[in-house]
Amino acid sequence: MTWHSLQPREERWRCLGQRPVIAWLTGLSGAGKSSIANAADRALTLGGRKAMVLDGDNLRHGLNGDLGFTARDRAENIRRAAEAARLMAEAGLVTIVSLISPYRAERETARRIAGDIPFVEVFVDTPLAVCEARDPKGLYDRARAGEIANFTGISAPYEAPRAADIVVTTEGRTVEDSAAALIGTLTRLSAPL
Repeated sequence: MTWHSLQPREERWRCLGQRPVIAWLTGLSGAGKSSIANAADRALTLGGRKAMVLDGDNLRHGLNGDLGFTARDRAENIRRAAEAARLMAEAGLVTIVSLISPYRAERETARRIAGDIPFVEVFVDTPLAVCEARDPKGLYDRARAGEIANFTGISAPYEAPRAADIVVTTEGRTVEDSAAALIGTLTRLSAPL
């Protein structure tokens, strides 16, 4: 008998004292996705949950370091991130993915990859002007100057979710306030079996 036949994934989740969930945060660059993901991770961890953040910037330095920003590369970026999230969730973690993920079809692919793992699409709905004002790296200025091609919101489209599970607004709110609905949802969905 193999280990998996003796220890089904649900038993692993019981041992961890939680159920897995994948939260997929989408929005423009500078919307606040990473800040909200990290706040949720911190709150969940302090509450005794085992969580992990997969952030677009970090993924592009490692797992997806060979990808550019063409439509094909963006699709592959999302696919790889979704597969990694699925593996982490199978291990029992609450997995919080923070990626621009500009296309509805790619986000739907991520949901399909999640399979029977609960998948929560979170739209971090921040106006473009606010995102540009927050931009610490000057990426929007560089994109407007033509120095960065295929920049979402400037020279490449962003398709807002039509029916996100959670819509988070950040304008005029603290990170903690913006993250509150996500934290509550993930705490509820990851409750022990």
